[in-house]
Amino acid sequence: MQVNEVENYDVIIVGGGVAGLNTALHLDSRLRVLLLCKRESTLCNSSLAQGGMVSVYDEANDSCALHIEDTMIAGRGENNREAVTVLSRESHLAADELIALGVDFDRDEQGNYHLTLEGGHSRHRILHHKDSTGREIVDKMLAAVRQRENVELLDNALVCDIKQIAGGYSLNVLQGGEHRTLSARFCVLATGGLGRLYQYTTNSAIATGDGIAMAYQMGARIRNLSYIQFHPTAFHNDKRECFLISEAVRGSGAYLLNCHGKRFMDRYDERLELAPRDVVSQAIMKEQEATGSKDFYLDISHKDSDYLRGRFPMIYTNLLERGFDLTKEPIPIYPCQHYLMGGIDVDLYSRTTLDGLYAVGECSHTGVHGRNRLASNSLLEGIVFGRRAALDINERAGQSGEELRPYPFKPDVYTADIPKGTRTEIRSIMQRSHFVLPNRQLAEEGFIRINDIRFLLEHGQFRQNADYVEARSLATCAYLILREIM
Repeated sequence: MQVNEVENYDVIIVGGGVAGLNTALHLDSRLRVLLLCKRESTLCNSSLAQGGMVSVYDEANDSCALHIEDTMIAGRGENNREAVTVLSRESHLAADELIALGVDFDRDEQGNYHLTLEGGHSRHRILHHKDSTGREIVDKMLAAVRQRENVELLDNALVCDIKQIAGGYSLNVLQGGEHRTLSARFCVLATGGLGRLYQYTTNSAIATGDGIAMAYQMGARIRNLSYIQFHPTAFHNDKRECFLISEAVRGSGAYLLNCHGKRFMDRYDERLELAPRDVVSQAIMKEQEATGSKDFYLDISHKDSDYLRGRFPMIYTNLLERGFDLTKEPIPIYPCQHYLMGGIDVDLYSRTTLDGLYAVGECSHTGVHGRNRLASNSLLEGIVFGRRAALDINERAGQSGEELRPYPFKPDVYTADIPKGTRTEIRSIMQRSHFVLPNRQLAEEGFIRINDIRFLLEHGQFRQNADYVEARSLATCAYLILREIM
């Protein structure tokens, strides 16, 4: 549906990944809801998720207690155990609701849902749709949202600013070259991560930390923004957006090899290739120092080729297009930025420290992931806490509220663009100073320059376009990260 002439809503959701979509699906049908997508509605990190979604579905061979423990171990014990418990206990419900929407999770020969294994898990508990689970879930959720008469969906809507007003929030939204002010009593940030803060990332182009930066500017509490996950098995090339080779490939028996074609994980962790992501990424960096080479490989060619093509069709095809056959040869890999564990601090119902402002998905800090996210917990987190945000809003929406008076955003009268190379410089600073093994000295040096860039963007007279908004967000997030680790 297209946005009508009404500019005031009950709820505005910023972001169309699984967290934002599931929030919309669980909001009361009597509420007028607007869901904003920065680009086209299908472009989000959720759609890129390959491996699957955790669910304690096979209760005969698994339990919430085991899943909670695996999550806590992966997060180095820095998780919020209460949030992890909520995540695990609601995982079966999350799966059932997705199945009811028509999500086609793979089944085994007996017709039971096929649960696979990934690094850090002690049981097979990953529901998946071959190796493109995120896309399957987003497509089915999006179709369901489009059927909701109370939900309006607006694509290519860039949020330039958010202001807290009496009784709610006003958003300055740029669409089709025109700025408009949209207001709502409740605002839900589902803006994803900040992967474009790095030279190399598995994240899509929209992951520039906008929601986090805007929440910070409004005074919301931000926690553990320096807790960034670097995935150990991204396809090794020189492109900014790196193709991810799923955790499930290692879960299916792939070996990690060094420049000499030898396995090496036995020198770093008893779990070998099935150690959590941070452990494997750090092991690769230590092995690089030992061998003097950045050449690393993932090899699953010892497995049946028909099985691999059937289990990993998307990965197989994508690698083939890049000149590598997964079934016949090792694949070059190297760690790159993948996920954010910190973010806008929220409680168990996704409420931020600002009344009426919620955050769900990767931009939020529920405490579920601790210092390192366990594989395939991300889709589950967005779904579980998106639902909980909606339930809280439903309960509060019946209470009387103030009439919304939109914030008077200043007209966009400037014509100058930001200095060329601003975003490139930010990425370079972060790649050098806060990669797998952070460099404190470079972080301190980088912080000074980032602070200068941030001041320029905040106070300079620049045209409010996507380049400016995203650069300002990246500078703000880089500032918060480096300040945190110094």
